[in-house]
Amino acid sequence: MAATLRIQSDWSQALRRDEGEAWLSCRSPGKPTLYGSLTRRGLSTEGVPDIAASEGFVVGEVTKKSILISCPHENVSTKFLAPYTTFSRIHQKSITCLDISSGGGLGVSTSTDGTMKIWQAANGEIRRLLEGHVYDVNCCRFFPSGLVVLSGGMDAQLKIWSAEDASCVVTFKGHKGGILDTAIVDRGRNVLSCSRDGTARLWDCGKSSCLGVIADCGSPINGIAVGTADDSVNLGTPEKAPSEREIGTEGKILLLAREDKKLQGVGLQSRQSVFLFDGSDAFNCCTFLSSTYFLAGTQDGNIYQLDVRNTNAPIQIIHRSGAPVLSLFPYRDGFIASQGDGTCFIIQQDLDYVIDLTEADCDPVYKVAPWEKQIYTCCRDGVVRRYQLGDL
Repeated sequence: MAATLRIQSDWSQALRRDEGEAWLSCRSPGKPTLYGSLTRRGLSTEGVPDIAASEGFVVGEVTKKSILISCPHENVSTKFLAPYTTFSRIHQKSITCLDISSGGGLGVSTSTDGTMKIWQAANGEIRRLLEGHVYDVNCCRFFPSGLVVLSGGMDAQLKIWSAEDASCVVTFKGHKGGILDTAIVDRGRNVLSCSRDGTARLWDCGKSSCLGVIADCGSPINGIAVGTADDSVNLGTPEKAPSEREIGTEGKILLLAREDKKLQGVGLQSRQSVFLFDGSDAFNCCTFLSSTYFLAGTQDGNIYQLDVRNTNAPIQIIHRSGAPVLSLFPYRDGFIASQGDGTCFIIQQDLDYVIDLTEADCDPVYKVAPWEKQIYTCCRDGVVRRYQLGDL
């Protein structure tokens, strides 16, 4: 991506005032940064601000919560979106992970305040406190049913919780280091975890047992993603017949985002390496876009798009800033990414502009969780933000 447009984080607040002003910048690699401003001139009869841009920038569509800005000289345009609502009372400190249930009614989140909570996605009202991990909880996600939560903590334990009564129904032990990420296979008879101990493990929920070590990398695994691989990809053959407790592992590939700057693909059923890709820095996160394409983000701000059929070279490398890429999620025809400098953005494959989710300022946005036309983010500032996208 050649050029990046940025806007003052609280632009929607700044432009609510008469003659309010917000600052702009456009940065292209190897070129001087272009600076400009937006000024509110008044209000339309519908209550929408009338916004003018300084020289070099052009204002497109404006609504109460969004503004489209272009920089014709660099041939770049970005739609900036302010939060529809914010929840600041769920946790007392940084929120490190969140997820939204499949029905959209509930959220779950973990925090450096030592708590994990379930809350109403519509208004942030707390419904349940999930207590049982010894130290910080690093990751949480809903099962497809929306009634059960999977979590992993620094205590090296993986736990399954009832979202209805907050009871812990299963605890998995086996990792020797903190659990950093999880994944759910199909409907959730089996789940996956990765850890600082360098292993990724497959677990049987019904028997509360480990079905096997899928990979042992000798380096912390920061993130994982499981997906169905393209039919042309050779996933290897298991050395011995899989357990009858393995449900839905055939034809699946597991991505491993590793601390040692490597991105690895492993056949989930075969436990055999499919590819090993060298990146520019530690890999923090990864996700599938389809059975063919996937993404992975690094500590130095690179987002690699690769083709599972040929991982020798990336299809493209997207670099908007040098801040760590902390979260990636497929969305419609593109994806959502968040970074350590407070940026959170959507890139659509069929659009020529980016949608920037604003107001996190410079605090890292640790996780994104889309549900239909809404996107939730969590941040170091302890705020959950909900964005309403409407029709892109």
